[in-house]
Amino acid sequence: MDIAVFILALLFLLLGALATRSYALTLLGFPLYIVGGFIVFSLVTYVRELISSAHRPPVAGPMINQLIHFHRLFDYQIRLALRYRTYRLITDSHSEVYTADPLNVEYILKTNFPNYGKGKYNRGIMKDLFGEGIFAVDGKKWRHQRKLASYEFSAKVLRDFSCSVFRSNAAKLAYKVHVEALASREMDLQDMLMKSAMDTMFKVGFGVDLDTLSGSDEISNQFIKAFDDSNVIVYWRYVDVFWKVKRFLNIGLERNLKENIKVIDNFVYNLIHHKRDQMRNEEGAKEDILSRFLIESEKDRENMTDEYLRDIILSFLIAGKDTSANTLAWFFYMLCKHPLIQEKVLQDVKSATEVRDELSVDEFVLELSEIAVDRMQYLHAALTETLRLYPAVPVDGKCADEDDILPDGHRIKKGDGISYMAYAMGRMPYIWGDDAEEFRPERWLQDGRFQGESPFKFTAFQGGPRICLGKEFAYRQMKIIAATLVMFFRWKLVEESRNATYRTMFTLHMDKGLPLYAFPRFTP
Repeated sequence: MDIAVFILALLFLLLGALATRSYALTLLGFPLYIVGGFIVFSLVTYVRELISSAHRPPVAGPMINQLIHFHRLFDYQIRLALRYRTYRLITDSHSEVYTADPLNVEYILKTNFPNYGKGKYNRGIMKDLFGEGIFAVDGKKWRHQRKLASYEFSAKVLRDFSCSVFRSNAAKLAYKVHVEALASREMDLQDMLMKSAMDTMFKVGFGVDLDTLSGSDEISNQFIKAFDDSNVIVYWRYVDVFWKVKRFLNIGLERNLKENIKVIDNFVYNLIHHKRDQMRNEEGAKEDILSRFLIESEKDRENMTDEYLRDIILSFLIAGKDTSANTLAWFFYMLCKHPLIQEKVLQDVKSATEVRDELSVDEFVLELSEIAVDRMQYLHAALTETLRLYPAVPVDGKCADEDDILPDGHRIKKGDGISYMAYAMGRMPYIWGDDAEEFRPERWLQDGRFQGESPFKFTAFQGGPRICLGKEFAYRQMKIIAATLVMFFRWKLVEESRNATYRTMFTLHMDKGLPLYAFPRFTP
């Protein structure tokens, strides 16, 4: 039916042009006729869905609205979510449904999980960058990677190894900050956190020392830039209806993406080959994640190819680098906006570690035992409050495999996209109360102890079968870094009146960095 409408619209415009008997004009204007047919077709589809009475989610507009609001997309979703807990935007082929209703979120993530996978639409957009990594696949491949990752994250040897790396890299970061602080120089803390997280992820995940924090490894820096820029470009595909044409013609952002992926692939395949050679020549325990995946690949060379390992590596990278570093950037931004909370976090760290001020950084990080880190209840609450307002993944999309009815009564059609809006949900008064937009860590504390919420209300780590396996891993890393940086420095925004914004991409990256001043509390 939809194709028929488009063809009829195109024929109508062509016949109109031919009626003028200007054949040259007809041929020259053919691209315009296609665009005109597309517009008529879109309008017919939109009006048809707008007047539909099939108990579908209310129509908030055409999908092109997201292109118009792309650079402030998540704020646009807040405005719509305040009007409709569940709504949809219309495309020419299907509806994109968005929900901020915790009951609906629980239903798609848990109750009827089999019906809501990533789907062909999302896989098509993400495949060039993420391939068949865990974030872009469903079914057998998702279960396989989930099972392997679950085993690794539950292993004590990885937990002990990762905590050692977290402490070591927290100390390196603190010394780097100290040099800038002594010189009274402003620093981009987000950039430093990103590089530190990159070093941490490569050590824990892949057993490789990058040292990007020093800025000396140009190849690693090129890889980071290529990966971050690709993240933005791939997300742009969700609002660019011509991205497939641009990819075919190799022009614009799609050409940039192709060049970036070459940089990414060269880096990752060299990493795999280097790691495989290293494992052949070394004895002893293999503590990093990649070593364990390579051991597994020897048992199943047909399926666990280097290309498949590449996709797994990039999935771990975006999960381990972007999420924790972005959250810490927003965390320190909020501490600067709320100096009293910054001091409360400091007192919590001091109380949990029971250390004196005269300790060096190296001595202090040794005090960050698992027991001491677990005692930091206020810090845990402050990080969680940051994730509530600035979730690492602001929107997560699924696709309906079959027709369905959500708990709120709205009908979903086969092929509909359906996304829950973590960023918008954190600001909804009907979920968090009238102070939903306030940064208030105390909302997570009861008698001084942290009290969690339903993962379908606080969706930063997803919920159901796809709940984040690295949740505790991420909290340990963030708490160790945050505790170290707050213990040794007082933080202040370079421009105190500045309100930070985000780059619209898969992860909530702060736009234009985080320029801060650090003031030593004492000599580290």
